[in-house]
Amino acid sequence: MAHNEGVSPNHRRRKNPLLDAHAVDLARTALEELGDGPVGDHIGVQGLTRNVATHRFAADVPGYSGWEWNAVLACASGSRYVTVNEVALVPAPTGEALRAPEWVPWSDRIRPGDLGPGDLMPPEPGDERLTETGDGRTILSRRGLDDAKQRWRTGDFGPTSEFAEKATLNCRTCAFFVEVGDTLGENFGACVNEYSADGHIVHATYGCGAHSDTPPDTLLEDGPDAFDDESPIF
Repeated sequence: MAHNEGVSPNHRRRKNPLLDAHAVDLARTALEELGDGPVGDHIGVQGLTRNVATHRFAADVPGYSGWEWNAVLACASGSRYVTVNEVALVPAPTGEALRAPEWVPWSDRIRPGDLGPGDLMPPEPGDERLTETGDGRTILSRRGLDDAKQRWRTGDFGPTSEFAEKATLNCRTCAFFVEVGDTLGENFGACVNEYSADGHIVHATYGCGAHSDTPPDTLLEDGPDAFDDESPIF
């Protein structure tokens, strides 16, 4: 007849020290010592291996929606002594964490208008807007000139702008339109009307209401007689 044998405590499987209540308390204490925000409920363990486990805790830190606290614990084989390897605030696995935009190199971030007084902005190596002459001087390349013309043609002072589309007369016939030389050609010039695009390069087919040939009778038109609503009627 068979007999049931008792299992000695020494043969019972001992609980992993990385997963017991003491490990959770140790992880929480390490995170709280950071002093960077409240540590919420224990929400699980990930990255579990024979000697390492990552304990996860809820986080309610302003500006870090969707993030959580992680504490990485370690324990040597055959030991029950647990140590803290690393603590951090990390994006939660849900993928809903608010993150900073992907880093973009300075050369790709710079935009027209960013240059301020005293700033230095050297051209990039191999800048296609520039070319060198035989004597080593740097001059504007054909690419650089064509790019500039395209910007001006499609910009605020080009023929497709709102001002130009609503104008009766265009710059080509305006006395305030000053040609700037053969390099830019006859389709571009500088506006010297202080009340319009003064000092800007404008396209010859741009236009505005301050054309030099604007008829004076359109500036002031006779309106209806004014009615004095405060005068007595008797």
